[in-house]
Amino acid sequence: MRVTIAGAGAVGRSVAQELLDNGHEILLIDKDPRAIKAHIVPDAEWLLADACELSTLAEAGLQRCNVVIAATGDDKANLVISLLAKTEFAVPRTVARVNHPSNEWMYNESWGVDVQVSTPRLMSALVEEAVTVGDLVRLFTFRQSNANLVELTLPEDSPYVGRRVADVPWPVDVVLVAILRDAGINTPDSDRSLEAGDELLFVTAEAQEDEIAILLSPHAHPARPTP
Repeated sequence: MRVTIAGAGAVGRSVAQELLDNGHEILLIDKDPRAIKAHIVPDAEWLLADACELSTLAEAGLQRCNVVIAATGDDKANLVISLLAKTEFAVPRTVARVNHPSNEWMYNESWGVDVQVSTPRLMSALVEEAVTVGDLVRLFTFRQSNANLVELTLPEDSPYVGRRVADVPWPVDVVLVAILRDAGINTPDSDRSLEAGDELLFVTAEAQEDEIAILLSPHAHPARPTP
């Protein structure tokens, strides 16, 4: 897969190295000469130019890219890059970094953004995930479908500890995608039993998030009385 990353700061370089380690082709673009640190990510291609310029993106060969990541520290730039990538070069997938949570509402299909990554929100979510048991933590939002990736650590007093995945009456529009246990990733096979402390990852619609928490952690989330 060929990926272009606009923004070669610490975030862009870290993402680039991770993708390179996974066997992908990477092009890093930045208009600041001080950000061009090819010695840090030597296996990537580098381009000193303004990624908000159409000519730069044409030179970068965006029409050959599978994914464009707008990872600059400027929300306006990230939106422009995403829009140009999607409308002018028909890039299949765009991922944009959100620097200020107040700007999240703009990161949608109208601006060519397929997936938004809010650095402040992700950091707060990871902190929550590290310290909460029985509470649902939203990790990620898929803009195209308005679905969320959420996590819940199964508490010891859950009624479904020791029960099979198939025995749980999962709400509609809730998909259990992985069970993290003992530093390993387990597929949620129907016969797999749930254990206290399991980190359960779901893809779900926002409307069903409370249902998951009430189902799996009823002592922490008592059901609201019906009016």
